[in-house]
Amino acid sequence: MDREKESVILIESKGKVRFPEVFLGRYHTHLYCHSGSMAFVFNNKPYVCKAGEFVFWFADSKLADLTYSKNFKSTVLLVEKEFLFENIPDQSRGIDATLHSKEYPVLHLNDKKDKHRILSNFQLLYDKSQQKKHLFYNEVLKFQMRLFILEMWDIFANEIEHRKRTVQSGTLYERFVQLVQEHCKKEREVRFYAQQLHITPKYLNYICKTTSGITASEWIQRYVRERLELLLQNTQLNIAEIADNMGFSSRSFFTRYVKKVLGVTPSEYRNRLR
Repeated sequence: MDREKESVILIESKGKVRFPEVFLGRYHTHLYCHSGSMAFVFNNKPYVCKAGEFVFWFADSKLADLTYSKNFKSTVLLVEKEFLFENIPDQSRGIDATLHSKEYPVLHLNDKKDKHRILSNFQLLYDKSQQKKHLFYNEVLKFQMRLFILEMWDIFANEIEHRKRTVQSGTLYERFVQLVQEHCKKEREVRFYAQQLHITPKYLNYICKTTSGITASEWIQRYVRERLELLLQNTQLNIAEIADNMGFSSRSFFTRYVKKVLGVTPSEYRNRLR
């Protein structure tokens, strides 16, 4: 079987994972670690995945320096990026999950039941992808893909809520970043976040600059840029719908804002995708 042509690939590994060639160019990666550990650099940040943890890498991410312990064992599910994207049940939740996974690719599973859920859903999706003689193959596979995404979102949601509770008692900077992740779609001014934290905009910019090297406004723009790109890549939404989704009062205002953040208009951005 030519694995490069499969929309779903399941890999059971002991030691080094034998990924298909240039797999990140085509597949989103879901990995559950049974034992041992795996170290890697994801989007220029170092991470370690240990037994009982789950990893998600987006297609086209910057991944480097993969190393494995001798007793490393894992189950890996690769899903073709277009196939997964076309079957996202709710775009708003999809963006939240995307941004969270880019920031935190390693998920520690507190509930042992989640391990069973993940591995069971890996197998169910893979099995459906292999039933090519099924009379309703495409419909059944798409339905299973949506169920898989909903199951994973439920697990992610528990982790996001846990992280929110942890961050609430964290530093002002950590609380600011969490607030931006939650509200940047419609709140793009430093003043809003400063009010939530009960400090001045000037002091918030100072905290961000000294902690991370960039200002609060730059952080907000980074997260807004990611949301804009994800929404514009979804061709099921027209530009007016995206503008409304992000709280812009008019399409012309939205177009000017996108031009400022991305350097091109929404239409130009979509033309480049084609």
